[in-house]
Amino acid sequence: MHAVVKTGGKQYRVTKGDKIRVEKLETEAGKTVTLSEVVMVGDKVGAPFVSGAAVTAKVVEHDRDDKVIIFKKKRRHNYRRKKGHMQHRTVLEITDIKG
Repeated sequence: MHAVVKTGGKQYRVTKGDKIRVEKLETEAGKTVTLSEVVMVGDKVGAPFVSGAAVTAKVVEHDRDDKVIIFKKKRRHNYRRKKGHMQHRTVLEITDIKG
């Protein structure tokens, strides 16, 4: 069975055993987290969420995403700025889908 879960402003299609990288969650590694904003489970579609559905996941680790380079330039004005940004991420392993 698969489900569509909303977390961090994005939606993820998950099945049991999947590992997904989501926006940082304030939970320690090794703990269990329940995602209750389930948009779809199997063939049930919510409006906006499926009532009574939940996805349980284990927090595997916290890491950072690949570096994104921000480069600003204005031609003929000797204006150049270079910055880098690495977004914090949480790796989740889906353990159970209730729906």
